[in-house]
Amino acid sequence: MASKLNGLRVAILADNGFEQVEMTEPRKALQEAGAQVQLVSPEEKSVKGWNHTDWGDEFLVEVSLKHANADEYDALMLPGGVMNPDRLRWNPDAIRFVKEFVTRRKPIAAICHGPWTLIEVGAVAGHRVTSWPSLKTDLINAGAHWVDEEAVRDDLILTSRKPDDLPVFNERMLDLFAEHIPAAKGIVGSY
Repeated sequence: MASKLNGLRVAILADNGFEQVEMTEPRKALQEAGAQVQLVSPEEKSVKGWNHTDWGDEFLVEVSLKHANADEYDALMLPGGVMNPDRLRWNPDAIRFVKEFVTRRKPIAAICHGPWTLIEVGAVAGHRVTSWPSLKTDLINAGAHWVDEEAVRDDLILTSRKPDDLPVFNERMLDLFAEHIPAAKGIVGSY
């Protein structure tokens, strides 16, 4: 599996308060599969995770969101946590960045509360998605078909419910992203 994603460039977009394991485990899976992964954040130097009910660790921000360009990445990963996506969906730079992935038809994986940001960019309407249960009504109101499953792929969007679903989420994320390695892809999918 170490070469499954060779050549793939992935952005993980996170603000303070992301559920730590929902960033670290997907990042580890992506790196082990050979992807080049960068943590992008509105924070300039470091961003702090959330570990269930307490603050978690700090992580080095590799690319400041204000300087981030979706053209430099092939895929996007959005971790959850309540604070993180709530902050991102109110940040014009975050909305611009995520919208660029949607417009350029690049794959996006979002877990837990991560789909909140997808609602803001209009990416869920007409799609089958899942999330943390408290987002169900928000996603339905945004035009999505919400289901209670470990991980749901609909075209270029992969969503998942919670940390317990990470093994399935990570496996399906690697499969989705592998279809979009620059040298291997012929035509790009659609949302």
